Amino acid sequence: MRQDRPGKNAGGGTAAMGARTTPTARWRRAALALATLAAPALAAAWLWSSLPPLDLTAAESRSTVVLDRTGTLLRPFATADGRWRLPLDPASVDPRFLALLTAYEDRRFRAHPGVDPLALMRAAGQWLAAGRIVSGASTLSMQVARLVEPRGARSLSAKLRQIARAVDLERRLGKDGVLRLYLALAPYGGPVEGLRAASLAYVGHEPARLTLAEAALLVALPQAPEARRPDRFPEAARRARDRVLDLAAASGVVPAAEAEAAKAEPVPHSRKAFPMLAAHAAEGAVAQEPGRAVHRLTLEARWQARLEPLVAERAASVGPGLSAALLVIDNATGEVRAQVGSAGYLDSTRSGAIDMTGAVRSPGSALKPFIYAMAFEAGLAHPETLIEDRPSRFGASYAPENFDLTFQGTVTARRALQLSLNVPAVELMEAVGPARFIARLRSAGAGIVLPKEAAPGLPVALGGLGITLADLARLYAGIARGGTVPVLRRRLDAPADAAILPRIAEPVAAWYVADTLRGTPPPESALPNRIAYKTGTSYGYRDAWAVGFDRRYTVAAWLGRPDGAGVPGLVGRVAAAPLLFDAFARLGGEPEPVPRPRDALVATTAALPPPLRALRREAGPTDRLRIAYPPDGARIDLGAQEGVPAGLALKALGGTLPLTWLVGGIPVAESDRRQAEWQPDGAGFVRISVLDAGGASDSVMVRIE
Repeated sequence: MRQDRPGKNAGGGTAAMGARTTPTARWRRAALALATLAAPALAAAWLWSSLPPLDLTAAESRSTVVLDRTGTLLRPFATADGRWRLPLDPASVDPRFLALLTAYEDRRFRAHPGVDPLALMRAAGQWLAAGRIVSGASTLSMQVARLVEPRGARSLSAKLRQIARAVDLERRLGKDGVLRLYLALAPYGGPVEGLRAASLAYVGHEPARLTLAEAALLVALPQAPEARRPDRFPEAARRARDRVLDLAAASGVVPAAEAEAAKAEPVPHSRKAFPMLAAHAAEGAVAQEPGRAVHRLTLEARWQARLEPLVAERAASVGPGLSAALLVIDNATGEVRAQVGSAGYLDSTRSGAIDMTGAVRSPGSALKPFIYAMAFEAGLAHPETLIEDRPSRFGASYAPENFDLTFQGTVTARRALQLSLNVPAVELMEAVGPARFIARLRSAGAGIVLPKEAAPGLPVALGGLGITLADLARLYAGIARGGTVPVLRRRLDAPADAAILPRIAEPVAAWYVADTLRGTPPPESALPNRIAYKTGTSYGYRDAWAVGFDRRYTVAAWLGRPDGAGVPGLVGRVAAAPLLFDAFARLGGEPEPVPRPRDALVATTAALPPPLRALRREAGPTDRLRIAYPPDGARIDLGAQEGVPAGLALKALGGTLPLTWLVGGIPVAESDRRQAEWQPDGAGFVRISVLDAGGASDSVMVRIE
């Protein structure tokens, strides 16, 4: 580095004693000065041929960084030896810093070959005249050589080696390469190395734009990084900064008035934390590809900066020990645009290190829209179909109740879904079939977890299964996309969606659900008919959910305790829905509705075809035998294209028990109930028939997919 401190003369005496030296001593110093001027060239010529090649492997090591879609830093990671050394291109540095750096450290940086002969002559002449070292002759290239190949002892041989290495570095890397190494390796105190890490640590932002005072401070610190650390010795840092400003003004690099004004700016007294946006997503990206230096994610840093405080505030307002999570998906591309994994990554009281976007939790009523979608798709119902919400028993003992313990009577399917009524949802689930419902969710890519791998039953309609926030968000994005479920993209370089995507619903059924959910009453102080959304509350008040979407984005929110403990009063509509609506507001722009397909049937209940005006209820045993499910001519997606298809639920109405089911004329099941299940062995058209004890029969033709 620059040597501007007074030193001793060659004979070990002080400057005052050196002033009265004899003519012989003066000639001796002159000879030494001439030797000093000639030594670099002679040494370089010899050392170039004798020194081994300089290993830059360690010098090229950088901190792993995670960037957003625009290149904004989300989170850096320390190097293996605990250093903060961030990659930096000189082109992205404030030009004022570079001007101050060369003015203070190496005025002829762009002109010399690594060692500055004029600086050597000046230093030698000052030594000859004063009898002591007045200034050094170290160039930026020589400083880089010392940083790349540290030498403990300060000796003539070490200096000559440094000169040879500096010339070699310039020949190998060029001026910009040497400058890049300096900007990466310059010490700034403690584990902070390089301009970018120092700028973030001491002035709190990237070095692309620096005030004059900030630039001068960052130029001065590497001269004595430990003695001038602003977080420990702010006064020493201020004096060093002001010397840089004085020199810059004296050399005409900056106007004197600007330099004086910059001196009035305070020096930072503490070290700032490095950015930690999307901490969980960044951690996951690095764990997935540990050898990668730069990770570019699909996230939006500005959205992360808006949403992370919102999630933390909402969790804190609900109660102690709670966490929260939020996910934003671009419906068109499947890109994850924001991911907040907890209410605070460093908040141990809320288990903040756990990424709750990937935790398996009970969704409560949040899956009801997909039951309705399958019922709409199968022709069992329409949004304006009348359905009964009355005390009902399914099987021997299952008698679901609504959340408020009341019943609405006869309502439309639209109203039943908007109010999240339980009996209509279970009634439709019975018609659709729990096994087929689970198969549809899994074929769409959702990792559904059933209790102890039990067979799916009607309680899955009300949340009797496990799913992650990420998978739930994907399914809702599928509704917004007309039924095709996107593959979540988290990296910018990840491949685009496959040509054939899984489907959660047909386009018309998906729009029926989207249009219905857009009319769901919003939480307090929110405007209606802006986004389509659904809430959910799991059994025991363990989880509160809210998932909403418009044409462009899907946002999914969750609140609860990471340990799964219940929280009295934790209700999706009260806790999660406000978070959802606030998050949508912070994305900016006006929500856009999902476009309506051409063949969607928009009609009142009275104008519907007669079979769709009211949901058909199970008939008594003396009524005519008929197959209620699957309907004749239906196309049923059981995941046959991906492998062994899921089981198909069979349901009959009327007739005299027991019933015998046949597929292709071959008996497949006999039951004393009006429900059974058949396991297809592949895709294709099949004829399904049923016979009752009295000899009555009914048949349908369906296509298994």
